[in-house]
Amino acid sequence: MKTLSVLTLTVAIFTACQSTAIQNISIPKETKQLLVVSTANWSTKNGTLQRFEKKNDVWNPTGASVSIVLGRNGLAWGLGLHQIPTDAKYVKKEGDGKAPAGLFNLGNAFGYKPYDIDFPYSVYKRTDHCVDDGHSQWYNQIIDSTTVDKDYKSFEHMKLRNYLYQYGIVVKHNPENIPNSGSCIFIHIKSKTGNGTAGCTAMKENKITTILKWLRENKKPLLLQLPKEEMNKVDLN
Repeated sequence: MKTLSVLTLTVAIFTACQSTAIQNISIPKETKQLLVVSTANWSTKNGTLQRFEKKNDVWNPTGASVSIVLGRNGLAWGLGLHQIPTDAKYVKKEGDGKAPAGLFNLGNAFGYKPYDIDFPYSVYKRTDHCVDDGHSQWYNQIIDSTTVDKDYKSFEHMKLRNYLYQYGIVVKHNPENIPNSGSCIFIHIKSKTGNGTAGCTAMKENKITTILKWLRENKKPLLLQLPKEEMNKVDLN
């Protein structure tokens, strides 16, 4: 039976005669669905996404792997459900062009029109903003700009003038909204150019709609996003 080892996502095993490495990532027991993004190294913008579902305490791949693009400058450790290694060479900052590495909760899915799925979903308007101004009280939050004190100078429209946010998922990176630690991270549709993103993970429209239809809120899905060299630090027990 295939397990996460098909993506080199293996449990690190240590004995008393070996030095113990920090197990900085552990999948919560209640999680039954995973989106696993793997890249060749820290600096590439290209990678693959594989869906996994846990049945009878075994992680099994679901569907085919999907080609994705992420941050134009690769990956850096983000803030999520993991510990950042003390010797981390790459740590995400606002505007660095890197996608966050680590384990993350998923927020709501979103789009430009209603979509019937078994996962929280929001329809965003042009006046809905995701704030990336580190001086704002609304940093790293999606807000209705018509109802708040607009104390920010920099933001993203959640309904763009193009198709890139027609379908998407919020990644709960930097959940405490720490200024300048990175903001407004999504899974969304990639551009036709295939260029890297500012820090999001992007794919073709039909691939993201497949994911949206597959997600189940009660299975508490997570995003695991790492270069291959870090995958062996994931504890699946």
